[in-house]
Amino acid sequence: MGWSLLAAAWSLLGTAWSLLAAVWSLLTAVWSLLVTAWSLLVTSWSLLAATWSVLATAWSLLAAAFLGALTLLQQGPGTRRGGGSQISEFFQDLLRYGKTKRGCRELPGWLQVPKRWFTHFYVVSVLWNGFLLICLFQAEFLGESLPSWIQDMHHALGRGSQSKDTDSEHFSALLVLLLLWLHSCRRLAECLWTSVFSSGVMHIVQYCFGLGYYIAVGSTVLCQVPTSVRNGKNLSVQICWYHIIGVMMYIWASLHQHRCLAILADLRKSRSGKVVSLSYSVPFGDWFESVSCPHYFAELLIYVSMAITLGIHNVTWWCVVMYVFFNQALAAVLCHEFYQKNFSSYPKHRKAFIPLVF
Repeated sequence: MGWSLLAAAWSLLGTAWSLLAAVWSLLTAVWSLLVTAWSLLVTSWSLLAATWSVLATAWSLLAAAFLGALTLLQQGPGTRRGGGSQISEFFQDLLRYGKTKRGCRELPGWLQVPKRWFTHFYVVSVLWNGFLLICLFQAEFLGESLPSWIQDMHHALGRGSQSKDTDSEHFSALLVLLLLWLHSCRRLAECLWTSVFSSGVMHIVQYCFGLGYYIAVGSTVLCQVPTSVRNGKNLSVQICWYHIIGVMMYIWASLHQHRCLAILADLRKSRSGKVVSLSYSVPFGDWFESVSCPHYFAELLIYVSMAITLGIHNVTWWCVVMYVFFNQALAAVLCHEFYQKNFSSYPKHRKAFIPLVF
């Protein structure tokens, strides 16, 4: 009897020891996991601190401003159309343009310009970004120095000298600047020969902001080039996997954006292509089956494709993408609201901006 009790106790101790060993192994594994996570966090923070810049801060602040505007728009009636305060009216004037301005107060003539002046944005972009593209091409492949004033801008806003300098990064920036220029050329052509503008207007502040935006976004791309480009450096073309994925996504999104803009234009044309109306209708086809503003969604995808082309890790350009997201989301919400209020049979399953999500 005594030996049986001792054997049972010994067995129980062995089981307890095994459990303790298993718990110890589990704690060791958890500790190792925490140490690894902490190391990754420190590394990520170091990378973020090294790549954060004045431009990243500026684009983040712009994104935050549009996020705030979107939040205010979707809150109480004090900030929505029809609010009685002067602050609310001023807020609406700066947010709305074109068809979404219907029902808002009439502005003095000098405070508004025709919406068709969107064309000017792309004229400026084609000229400015084309100029930057030529300068960067000459600096990277012909060994010529950038103009002194561009060097000063690059020194003030660009990457630090400690940043890694590789041929692929030089080529990434050149490729993104080329994609941005091609995007502007296509949008200019669509404004001139595809789109049919109504008599809608936009605030003069929106117009000036739009002109400045396309100058700023091209300059941001140029400032992502490593510092050695300032004084000229002959480079070899080094194509990476993210260049291929980025360009393919860019082409895919651009094709859908063009189709959606053509669908909108065709609503005002006869089968022969003649403009017969400037009124608004409900669009159908392509991504319009899922969202009210697929051309805005495609714009976001185009900027995401450029972020991929830059190597995915570029913090400054992701801040640009964040700005584009909130800017286009705000415009999409306003258009979605317009369709819902003016067309009783508007498809209820359509989202405003992102299919199935928002």
